[in-house]
Amino acid sequence: MARNLVNRYVWLVDTISRYGRITLKDLNKAWLRSDISEGKPLARRTFFHYRDGVEEMFDINIQCDKSTFEYYIDDTGGENNARLRSWLVDSVSMSGTLSNAHDISERIMLENVPSAREHLPIVLDALKQNRRIRFSYKSYTRSLPTDGIVLEPYFVKIFKQLWYVIGLNVKDNQIKTYALDRMSQLNLLQETFDMPQNIDPSDFFKDCFGIITNKNSAKRIVLRVEPTQAKYFRALPLHHSQQEEVHDHYSVFTYKMRITYDLKEELMSHGASIEVLEPKELKLLIRDELEKALKNYQ
Repeated sequence: MARNLVNRYVWLVDTISRYGRITLKDLNKAWLRSDISEGKPLARRTFFHYRDGVEEMFDINIQCDKSTFEYYIDDTGGENNARLRSWLVDSVSMSGTLSNAHDISERIMLENVPSAREHLPIVLDALKQNRRIRFSYKSYTRSLPTDGIVLEPYFVKIFKQLWYVIGLNVKDNQIKTYALDRMSQLNLLQETFDMPQNIDPSDFFKDCFGIITNKNSAKRIVLRVEPTQAKYFRALPLHHSQQEEVHDHYSVFTYKMRITYDLKEELMSHGASIEVLEPKELKLLIRDELEKALKNYQ
């Protein structure tokens, strides 16, 4: 029953979002056309109950325009809040869709992704209360875990289906990034901290691709991309600064980004379908990596 209720919340938000504005009469028509209604109309009292549930679960406010009696999603709260709400609804909607497909589970191929659900609630509590956390961490560059790391968590980020927390390592007095799936023995401490005024999560990775940043200045990065790959770049831009010039047999994509490890790895993953034109340092970095890789096959 609880799962069905969440599915109804998601349906309500998704439907109102798609219509933009919709009266309760038209909403009821859409409700009856859907399988979720089970052939029963959406009573006014039930709608208001679901609306309250949506606000409590997803922090999404469904408002009514009294002049037209149309319902709409209140988008106040900023772009970040809107993205978070959209991501939450999409995630819950997808979960509900897959949970109802158990009879064809052998035909659904899923990616094996390390889970962060054990640690994410604790980290989010730490963010809400500005409290330090302590944990052990298994880095890929060390043979043994590092125990007793104390962190003042500033914000979290998801990248390639993995969750990361970014904050101040108290011992090293440096801002560092940690993957939640590599944590163990995570504890929420009583010690609190003040969030630095000069740390803005939306700006922290502004000039970066991925989860790794540095203090280098952003560079003008120019890529020559073959036509098929260019379609993927258009659909899934590498960075918000992406601009494209279309030519007869290729496209030129321009960015303003820092040169980081994640960016280098991403560009190399596209193989011969792209060519770095600028800057020279990135071009040489990619060339050196390719020459090292080629030696393994000589």
